Amino acid sequence: MKLAILGGGGFRTPFVWQALLRDQGVPRVDHVTLYDTSTVRLEGMRTILTELAAAFPDAPKLEIVTDLDAAIDGSDFIFAAVRVGGLEGRCHDERVALDLDVLGQETTGPGGLAYALRTVPFMVDVAERVRRLAPTGWVLNFTNPAGIITEAMQSILGERVLGICDTPSGLAQRASELLGYNPTTVQFDYIGLNHLGWVRRLLVDGTDVLPDLLADPERVAQLEEAQLFGVDWLQTLGSLPNEYLYYYYCNRDAVRRIKESAMTRGEFVARSQHKFFAELGSDGATAVERWRHTVDDRNASYMAEALGGVQGAPTYARLPETDPAQQGYAGVALTVMAAIARDQRSSMILNVRNGETIAALPPDAVVEVPVTVDATGVHPLPTAPPDLHQAGLMQQVKAVERHVIAAAVHGDRTEALRAFALHPLVPSVSVARELLTGYISRIPEVAAVFERGGRA
Repeated sequence: MKLAILGGGGFRTPFVWQALLRDQGVPRVDHVTLYDTSTVRLEGMRTILTELAAAFPDAPKLEIVTDLDAAIDGSDFIFAAVRVGGLEGRCHDERVALDLDVLGQETTGPGGLAYALRTVPFMVDVAERVRRLAPTGWVLNFTNPAGIITEAMQSILGERVLGICDTPSGLAQRASELLGYNPTTVQFDYIGLNHLGWVRRLLVDGTDVLPDLLADPERVAQLEEAQLFGVDWLQTLGSLPNEYLYYYYCNRDAVRRIKESAMTRGEFVARSQHKFFAELGSDGATAVERWRHTVDDRNASYMAEALGGVQGAPTYARLPETDPAQQGYAGVALTVMAAIARDQRSSMILNVRNGETIAALPPDAVVEVPVTVDATGVHPLPTAPPDLHQAGLMQQVKAVERHVIAAAVHGDRTEALRAFALHPLVPSVSVARELLTGYISRIPEVAAVFERGGRA
């Protein structure tokens, strides 16, 4: 099978490659094409992947291309992990909002909307190319904001586009392990949108064991989320929130701490990535060693500035992402591929079309829920309705997502203003106007959306 990785020069590509090297199932991926706009990043990734494959004589064929059609053509699976506007755009996503005392974060809040505005047109074009060049191919979308991008692409490809995020499954698995259960024996009750969801129950033989965890302050304190939200808030909610809900529940604290930080997360990642590619091969370290060191440094300070820490310094304990046992996104993606290509039925949490799963949201909305996947496709599992708090927040954010998709597809500035103004983390219409103006003036790829559309 052929796998195309769009954004193949990104730091997550080696995770996918390592998972492919370990995979011995049949059929398996025997041809991987990396697509990126940067030959420097592509060549750097080729060096890393070649080193990783040295001990695997049956490693897939690897090619790098800067031609998008060549990458997609004939692919059985397409992984999409692109960053339109690069890390410079991400930094502007953050700073334009922070300058107005609003959350500056790449996926949550106005920064995520700016990211979506410039990314949706490209990803819709990708979907059109997939329909033409890989008509039976499946798109596994990693591109953020994952829920918005997946929903936009589904307008072209339907349910052959899935959004992947390992955060929900990782949270449920860690909670299960704290209680002493093998996560494969636990049924996860999770409901939400991408980067906005809750683990509501952990079912073992039909019995919910989550209350046992929440009733044990010392045990629940071991969760990363307890370090974000506090044990008392998890107990008050009676559920385990996705870590990105920190930006909603603790918004004023997060904004203040990010503004006080010497650099934003985007600025730290940009510096780290520039240093990595500039120094690749310049000393005795192998490419793989340098990649592992860089990724572990980035991971250790994840959400540091939001917690009053410093980017580049450890925030709270996380398992190293480069540990082969911690497959993360790659593990979820390979499980999906095996389920579809080999009919190895699996259950996981994905971003998929709602259908009748959550009555409070439209059938064609993309939601993040437990599903089963097999050769016949993706099947959302029945789930209890959200409570009023969950439903209300999901409905408001979903309305915003739909306005931003319409703005990006049609180049409609009015729809963009609606998206910013209606977002629960934007305090007023006047601030929304300033945000939109700021993003248009600072990010050329955002300005281009409205130049194309011609709407004032």
